[in-house]
Amino acid sequence: MSLWYSLCELLPLEFLSMDFMKNALLAVLVISPLFGLLSPMVVTGKMSFFSDALGHSAFTGIAIGVLCGLSLPILSAVVLAVAFALLFSYVKTRSRHTSDTIIGVFSSTAVALGIFIATLGGSSFTKFNTYLIGDILSVTGAEIGLLALVFLVVLVVWALASNRLMLPAVHPQLASSRGFSVGGAETIFTVLIAVVVTLSMSWVGLMVINSLLVLPAAAARNVAKNLRQYTLFSLLFALVGGLAGLITAYYVGASAGAAISLYLALGFVLTFLLRKKRG
Repeated sequence: MSLWYSLCELLPLEFLSMDFMKNALLAVLVISPLFGLLSPMVVTGKMSFFSDALGHSAFTGIAIGVLCGLSLPILSAVVLAVAFALLFSYVKTRSRHTSDTIIGVFSSTAVALGIFIATLGGSSFTKFNTYLIGDILSVTGAEIGLLALVFLVVLVVWALASNRLMLPAVHPQLASSRGFSVGGAETIFTVLIAVVVTLSMSWVGLMVINSLLVLPAAAARNVAKNLRQYTLFSLLFALVGGLAGLITAYYVGASAGAAISLYLALGFVLTFLLRKKRG
């Protein structure tokens, strides 16, 4: 972190004079590309509400961790979110229901269970507010390191198996005919999303985390002409929205997660208008 702090001090920016803003900036530089890389998979695979459902299951895991007195309740959240993702994949492959119906069943159950556990015995719900709204300014160097490790894993998986992950989402029948495991690709994808959503929830906020997984690719899809542009534009929109949201939140005193989401929404609107103009 000392090297990062030294680099920040070279930039003539007022908000970088504080260590917590240096941490927040580094977190955004890790989180934004991570979500930008996963976003095309979410949108193409028609799993836009899956991250919401995972967030609800992660919240339930945190509530369980707090109830059990764990010093790091986020660990129980990761375990439960991964179990949720695997169970979702299992039920989806063995059910005639559509993805949105299964997601709705899991999401509603998870959020109800989470609220029930969090308020058990008349406990106050306010201590969980940070997970709903998020506070990226509270991120620590150790947490950034953990998220960077996850980003590296996602990057390696994407580099080695991007076609095997994307083709089942674009055309499941073609993927099966070419010997790709549709269920296996979806399982890998859902587990990655589960880990990313859970680890990012306390910084971005459960209320807006879904937008970071949907809006970058939704905006990119408006202007991209091929899969490579689709991915690159998604990464670009996520990074620009993340940086702009963090800086805006600092100067106006608002939620960074909400500001980032609003910038990403603006990107979608502008690219949609550009697409219509070209058409």
